Amino acid sequence: MNRKRNHVLTLAKVLILTGVFILAGQGSALADASLKFVPGTKINGVLVGGMTVEEAKVQIEGFYGREYNLTLKSRDGKSEVIKGSEVSYQVVITDGLKTILDEQNASGRVAGPAEDNSRSLKSTVSFDEAKLKEKLNGLSFVSGQGIISTVNAKISSFQQGEPFAIIPEVQGNSVNMGKLEEVVKNGLNQESREINIGDSGCYDAVTVTKDDPDLKTQCDALNKVREMQITYTFGSKSEVLGGEELSSWITGGADGSIQVNQDKAAAYIKSLGDKYDTFGRERSFRTTSGRDIPLSGAYGWQIDQPTEIQALMAVIRTGQSQTREPKYSKTAADRNNDWGGTYVEADMSAQHVYMYKDGALVWDAPCVTGNVSKKYTTPGGLFTLSYKQTDRVLRGDKKADGTYEYESPVNYWMPFNGGIGFHDANWRSKFGGAIYQTNGSHGCVNLPPKKAKDLYSLVYAGIPVICFY
Repeated sequence: MNRKRNHVLTLAKVLILTGVFILAGQGSALADASLKFVPGTKINGVLVGGMTVEEAKVQIEGFYGREYNLTLKSRDGKSEVIKGSEVSYQVVITDGLKTILDEQNASGRVAGPAEDNSRSLKSTVSFDEAKLKEKLNGLSFVSGQGIISTVNAKISSFQQGEPFAIIPEVQGNSVNMGKLEEVVKNGLNQESREINIGDSGCYDAVTVTKDDPDLKTQCDALNKVREMQITYTFGSKSEVLGGEELSSWITGGADGSIQVNQDKAAAYIKSLGDKYDTFGRERSFRTTSGRDIPLSGAYGWQIDQPTEIQALMAVIRTGQSQTREPKYSKTAADRNNDWGGTYVEADMSAQHVYMYKDGALVWDAPCVTGNVSKKYTTPGGLFTLSYKQTDRVLRGDKKADGTYEYESPVNYWMPFNGGIGFHDANWRSKFGGAIYQTNGSHGCVNLPPKKAKDLYSLVYAGIPVICFY
């Protein structure tokens, strides 16, 4: 009996110890499983079931570094693949893996086909943009054969003898590279596997058709310029700027306006200035004695080119023919010969002065001009009367003692060249001849008192004064 009892006790002990070992093993196994993701877990599309947090991080990042591909599908169903390795693609998981594991443990680690254990984590994505751009430029639907560029309807460029016309739009299959690059970068950053570039709006689209009312209006406006004519007048002469030439200066603006080529307008106005400006240039003058002499001086016509360029461009935009005079920065008495028919002529070789009004001689007188022997010679040239004044004292240079080199009271003073002018000289008894050679003035034109008075009543500020020998 004792022997049988001892055997039972021994067997019980063995069973108890076995149970303890089994429970201990199960506890250890359960503890080890809590450190790993449940079977079937996918994070960012990568299977990590049965892996620790560290192992899962390596697996996800390694997958994207080695195996990630982005497939691009074109509008006609063709596919192109961008391999992650081609653009140095990398994904770094910075945080969140431990949180997913904790959630699985807290919910009882449920696994199986019916359980969705897919998760997404924010990650840091990087790739080589230069390599990506090179890859995109080489895609078959970007630079391959059969690419037809999409083009908006537009107005034809200028052609000699041809009116402007609307060129219809072309709906091609060209890809907008800016949009494609934006969409693909966004896809890479989101770790996408496929992008339909047609659905993503990457193809160029027609935005202006041949039936666009603004385009039609603009075309009509351009053709209106073809029919216009601008006539510039320069006294008895004129220059005609025709619509055919104007058409070569214009294009249609994006806002429907007419754009004028400013360089061409400027070149045309310059050509008018080169041909018709007289200010500062030598001109020919027919003297009372019948001689033709060259004249120069700061008097004449000069086109205000910056102002006239803008004015011409504005006229062109109206499409209306017109006759116009250019804007001037310098003007003279007459557009045909500058001094016109009313002027004062001082023939210093003959020592005689003439006054013409509307082409008729109305006054003349002998004179005495600057003393040649003392180098006070009165200069020749084309001038204008600055002003006129009565009862003026003309003074020479001031001397060291405070007195003046000379002081000459005159009744009528008419300056035209700085301190040089016409005036009466009651201290002289004779005028004309060769007096000026040795006994001339300090540069002014001396006149007999009565004659100076009469001239004073005829002249006005701005009247041309022509001096010559």
